[in-house]
Amino acid sequence: MKVLFAAPSKDWASWQPALEAACPEIELHRDGDPASFDALIYAPGYPENGEILDFTPFTRARVVQSLWAGVERIVTNPTLTQPLCRMVDPGLERGMTEYCLGWVMRAHLGMDLYAQDGIWRGKTCPPLATSRRVTILGMGELGRGLAAALRPLGFRVAGWSVSGRPVEGIETFAEADLPAALARAEILVALLPDTPGTRGLLNRETLALLPEGAWLVNAGRGTLFDEADLLAALDAGRPGHAVLDVFSAEPLAPDHPFWSHPRVTVTPHIAAATRPETAALIAADNLRRAMRGEPLRFLVDRTRGY
Repeated sequence: MKVLFAAPSKDWASWQPALEAACPEIELHRDGDPASFDALIYAPGYPENGEILDFTPFTRARVVQSLWAGVERIVTNPTLTQPLCRMVDPGLERGMTEYCLGWVMRAHLGMDLYAQDGIWRGKTCPPLATSRRVTILGMGELGRGLAAALRPLGFRVAGWSVSGRPVEGIETFAEADLPAALARAEILVALLPDTPGTRGLLNRETLALLPEGAWLVNAGRGTLFDEADLLAALDAGRPGHAVLDVFSAEPLAPDHPFWSHPRVTVTPHIAAATRPETAALIAADNLRRAMRGEPLRFLVDRTRGY
């Protein structure tokens, strides 16, 4: 099986040994005749001359396996006709769960109330988790993983997705039920992909539906909200605080108002990362499935964008 590693050169040193260990039967190359490859391992930024990759010459390729969880920068390529699979890495899922769980607990316990300024604030005691309502926007692998971590702690977890597909043990909301999902969200965690249906989903009108003082944790995509709308909503107290790990333009400019806003915490897109040692196993499985003509895992639905 001849595979092209169509990703930036900086990724080669970490991915090449992981991929060859997970799938020793492959011949992994960094260049060659496009028509000779059975599959592509792909990440945006290839080719590195700034041009958009033309998938047309890869007439033999049975699958394009993305190294990224998000595929919004790939599905818009009109030359891509081969099956595209997104990366669902258990290591990334675990990292995202830990990041979001940490911020949910910080919000729940009100840890930011205790400034080290000599003032004894003994009257502020948080409720138990069984009284705290958490809403997760996006109930894919990441959202379901976070819900599974929150439930044993007693949080009243609900999930929202476009389909409203039921998830065992939690209240679920469908696309039309967004107002109800937001109205209950004392802590709102957003793990949505970047699609036409999610861009600008949180705006002045929808943010105003949050309970006063609610926390927003966005570790999905920065296109979920208009930045001016979010700043205005923060000034109005809905949400009361925003933890933002992703942005429409990265890195965030040094003079961006998010840095200095007292109700915003910026983290530099570190919520989770794809780890070659675990993700290579997913890629290897799909390469073998493609060669055997079996159904591919995590196949992208082009109409939905993920």
